Amino acid sequence: MAQSNLKKSLEAVVESCVNTVGVDLNTASAALLSYVSGIGPALAQNILEFRKSKGLFTEREELLKVPKFSTKVYEQAAGFLRIQHGKMVLDSTGIHPERYKAVRDMAHDLNVGLADIIGDGAKKLLEHRTKWAQLVGEFTFDDIIKELEKPGRDPRDPFKVFQFRDDIFEVKDLKEGMICPGLVTNVTNFGAFVDIGVHQDGLVHISALSHKFVEDPRKVVSPGDQVTVRVLKVDQDKNQISLTMKLDEAPERSAPQESRRPQPGRPQPSSPRPQPSRPQPSRPQPSAAGGRPQPSSPRPQPSAQIRQQPSGRPQPTPGGRPDGGGQPFNNPFAALLPNTNKK
Repeated sequence: MAQSNLKKSLEAVVESCVNTVGVDLNTASAALLSYVSGIGPALAQNILEFRKSKGLFTEREELLKVPKFSTKVYEQAAGFLRIQHGKMVLDSTGIHPERYKAVRDMAHDLNVGLADIIGDGAKKLLEHRTKWAQLVGEFTFDDIIKELEKPGRDPRDPFKVFQFRDDIFEVKDLKEGMICPGLVTNVTNFGAFVDIGVHQDGLVHISALSHKFVEDPRKVVSPGDQVTVRVLKVDQDKNQISLTMKLDEAPERSAPQESRRPQPGRPQPSSPRPQPSRPQPSRPQPSAAGGRPQPSSPRPQPSAQIRQQPSGRPQPTPGGRPDGGGQPFNNPFAALLPNTNKK
């Protein structure tokens, strides 16, 4: 992979995390602050110098005291900067300072403080959804509720504690049929390698990933996945381990139906279609003398004269010409033949 493409991919991941989770203003480095909207490398360095000289930030409005931190930059960056345990409880959420007044009014309608509507208390605001959705907008109201319910929430999935088996430490401890938890370390075109805690990764072939057909192993597992495998074979001489993710037997396939299902909308025939009868040719009968078989009916003999045509043309005589001449009738070479009638 090219270094430029790798750099762009890493920067895109960091920007996504900054936009989704935010940045702790009192612990972030200059490199991380530079990814916040409106803050560049020079301004990020000014924030660090201000924090070293003046101490930790207690509220977001103190950012306006940082050199070259203008009001325009404050509007762009304030929503992504978090302050934990500060003077303003809303500074730890993703709610923009422009909406602080609206949130105070929401709490005032319920006769509670701002701290009371953070966490489970945010559900109380849903009773006044119709009113505030018209004032601030439906999408803005929904975002405020989400931030109040889980301030500083982590969008990542819950962390799962993983542990290898306690009774295996080396390849020689493995036996065929063992069920072991493992971590996927690498995925290739022919299968996946799984670490089961014996200092040697085992191979799960592509055919052993699932009972179903697997075209690409990457669609089934990914590096870092926690899986459960069964030991198929152990070769201690070659230090190879064969594993499978098929822990149970393959499901039985349903038997194919003998009769074809009728399709809706098509009339089904009540009886089979009649087959057309074909005339059978009569075989010739052998003669009584034992010779060749004679046909059942004699072949028609050609007539000497041609029948009268419907158009009324005269019939040719045996001589060939209508007038009884010797030259053939309708012969293109008649002029070349000698005329026998002339004497």
